[in-house]
Amino acid sequence: MQKKGKIVVVSQHYPPDRSTTATILAIIAEHLAKETPVLVLSGTSGSASLGRANQPSVVEVKNWMPRKAALIKRAATEIFFTIRMFLALLMRLQREDVALTVTAPFMLPYAVVAAAKLKRAKSVLIMHDLFPDVLVVAGLLRPKSLVAKAIRGANFLMFRALNSIVVIGRDTQHLLLRYGQATRDKICFIPNWATLPLGARAVTAGNPYRRLCKARFIVGLSGNLGFTHDPRIVFDAARLLREDPTIHFLLSGWGIGFEQLKAMQSEAHLPNVTLVERVADEDLEHFLSAADVWVIPYRNNVAGVSIPSRFYNLLAIGRPVVLISEPGAEAAVTIKENDLGWVVPPGMPDELARALRVASLSKDPLMGDRAVATAGGFSLDRALMSYASLIQGLLRDRNQPGHIS
Repeated sequence: MQKKGKIVVVSQHYPPDRSTTATILAIIAEHLAKETPVLVLSGTSGSASLGRANQPSVVEVKNWMPRKAALIKRAATEIFFTIRMFLALLMRLQREDVALTVTAPFMLPYAVVAAAKLKRAKSVLIMHDLFPDVLVVAGLLRPKSLVAKAIRGANFLMFRALNSIVVIGRDTQHLLLRYGQATRDKICFIPNWATLPLGARAVTAGNPYRRLCKARFIVGLSGNLGFTHDPRIVFDAARLLREDPTIHFLLSGWGIGFEQLKAMQSEAHLPNVTLVERVADEDLEHFLSAADVWVIPYRNNVAGVSIPSRFYNLLAIGRPVVLISEPGAEAAVTIKENDLGWVVPPGMPDELARALRVASLSKDPLMGDRAVATAGGFSLDRALMSYASLIQGLLRDRNQPGHIS
């Protein structure tokens, strides 16, 4: 009997890294390891395990990650990391294996697919961000630049070679279909899930984070504020609402966007804004419970390009959301379908301020319950079953190697 292959999970981020990508991939890898051997190639220091029974084996690939704002250094280190990961795959990947990776750093999927082709293994990509579109939205690339065209050309080959493309938002599919090689039969919709237990949390005056804000209605912002986010629109809305004593902004997070928020507040000293450094994982539930409503601020043209993973935890604790995005984005559709909050066009702080005023006066006591019920539809069990079904199907199908013909 021919030996069944293993699953090779390839990621720059893996626990003890605290990022959302690291957490998601660890959960997926540990679930898949219950049925099939899983090897994780990790770029995170300290992630190597002892290979316990029914647990993934972890091999660390040397990596150094500078601050996200150091763009040139970051690009150089990611190139070297991608090369090292490609060589590690050539050493460890075998014909019957399935390689699973994500779109961070953006060069990594090309290396994984190329290695899978050379070793006649299969490959699966979880599409968290779509390049070069995300770089164009961030203003780092021009849409018709030579670099953007080169990335699209590489995408054409990669999508042709991939056995499956997992999208976490329905709005991504139409962007992938433009390539032609990313056919509908390759695209699998598996949304992310809430990492916090489901249940509406009461707004209490004793919450330690809420006590930092002297107002009746608290507007929250949290998470990684990267190049696709627009923190300025939130700050400008706070500026417009500075004379309203009933509304206060509780802003936290990390990344270049949070550094921008700190710089703006250092200059403006808005009395209705409180900044909090990144909250520890064990305090996240208390922090998210402190606000009455949460804002997710995206730039223009982000629909289908980047999906807000934080969205599901906000729903899980029963909080409405004010999303700054196009109406066709995955989160926007979910909000509208289930009446979970408000959607505001990007780049319009006056509209955001107006929506926050409406939210502060909302008399809908069932919005929180609807949020929790909606989060229940994005369950961990359902997602893991979908990943297991997808990967096991590829492992069983020995007649479908990844290839570029």
